[in-house]
Amino acid sequence: MPSDADIRDILTSVKTIALVGWSPKPDRPSHRVAEFLKHKGYRVIPVNPGQAGQQALGETVVATLAEAAAVAPIDMVDIFRRSEEAGAVADEAVRIGAKVVWMQIGVVDEAAASRARNAGLRVVMNRCPAIEIPHLGI
Repeated sequence: MPSDADIRDILTSVKTIALVGWSPKPDRPSHRVAEFLKHKGYRVIPVNPGQAGQQALGETVVATLAEAAAVAPIDMVDIFRRSEEAGAVADEAVRIGAKVVWMQIGVVDEAAASRARNAGLRVVMNRCPAIEIPHLGI
């Protein structure tokens, strides 16, 4: 489990975040967190195959992490998917050269986390950057 210092280092070093599972519905956590991160100065690229091509957060929604990586180098992949789907996303994060895999509250996949760490990525599970940023005063 990363320490507060680790979380602070991650959140102050990343610039571009691919948010997998973004929803266009304002009442959904993925929508609110994406807006919060954008407001905090991060570039947020929404990833949702069912919404690809739409405009959101000043970006075009993309269908895959590979498409997001074609737009800009991805520092962090924020996963708003069920735990059983997180492994495939984490593996794709490794393939695109992301630096961090962040699994949202309720999303835990120890095997995926281990694979990502072994590939040199930093991993956070079962936490939310929109909670951590105010908690850490970032």
